[in-house]
Amino acid sequence: MTEDDAATKIAKSGGGAAKSLMVVAIVTAIGFAFSWFLGSQSVELNGYSIVFLCGVIAFAVNWLAYIPSALAQTDKFYDTMGAVTYLSVTAFACLMSGPLDLRAMVVAAMVAIWALRLGSFLFMRIRREGGTDSRFEKIKVNPARFLVAWTLQAVWVIFTAAAALVAITASERIEIGIFFWAGAAIWVLGFAWEVIADRQKKEFKEDPSSKGDFINVGLWRWSRHPNYFGEITLWTGILVITLPLLSGTAWLAVISPLFVTLLLTKVSGINLQNKQAEERWGDDPAYQKYRKNTPALIPMPPKG
Repeated sequence: MTEDDAATKIAKSGGGAAKSLMVVAIVTAIGFAFSWFLGSQSVELNGYSIVFLCGVIAFAVNWLAYIPSALAQTDKFYDTMGAVTYLSVTAFACLMSGPLDLRAMVVAAMVAIWALRLGSFLFMRIRREGGTDSRFEKIKVNPARFLVAWTLQAVWVIFTAAAALVAITASERIEIGIFFWAGAAIWVLGFAWEVIADRQKKEFKEDPSSKGDFINVGLWRWSRHPNYFGEITLWTGILVITLPLLSGTAWLAVISPLFVTLLLTKVSGINLQNKQAEERWGDDPAYQKYRKNTPALIPMPPKG
């Protein structure tokens, strides 16, 4: 997945053990500080906001999974544990936040549905590809650099789920209004768009007649990266649902779709996919025409 591509890219540049451990310390400090301020409007447990404790859990889940993975020098569980982290922090937030209103329950369900689909999708990909990932070839044999990747995954979860965690753990419940319904509609659109795009790409790759070709059918005629558009859209929907609850430092929740957008458009995602596509089909006039006439992200009706 592209968010994890960014994590491994940073981990690969980690250098020696001391430098890698410094990166781990800095990233962990950022994650804890972000969770602390994000939880300013959250229900508390023993003096700590539930949002902050969710941040602690995100790191704990990934560091615990790192131990056997590092010992075995395997990346088999890395992607799947990302989904497990989302489910863990969401479940903890629901259990510890007292009676949930409709907004909190719907947002929790949205995150759980997305994470379960993500987890099953990645699990099947691991099985299909034999349980190895070229992104980790040099990282998994270096314990310190491998730890960087697992730590970054925890921060990815905290930042991406920020708006959802605020909605679930809010100490003050607000009546459902236009933001809820608008956000829910945006989430449904984004989730459906992502699921359909992923399904179309899977079917295209499994079709022997399209082996070696670039995909330009279905939603992929409207956008070169419709799955990324769906991903950004669904997290935007959750933020819209959460907007009425935001005040003070809880406004940090707006980082959720912004962070996803940054990852998918600037850090890895589109940049990585474009580079790979140019290497494979750069000399193909049909691909160049497709690239010229089809937006990179935001869908537009196909030309011609």
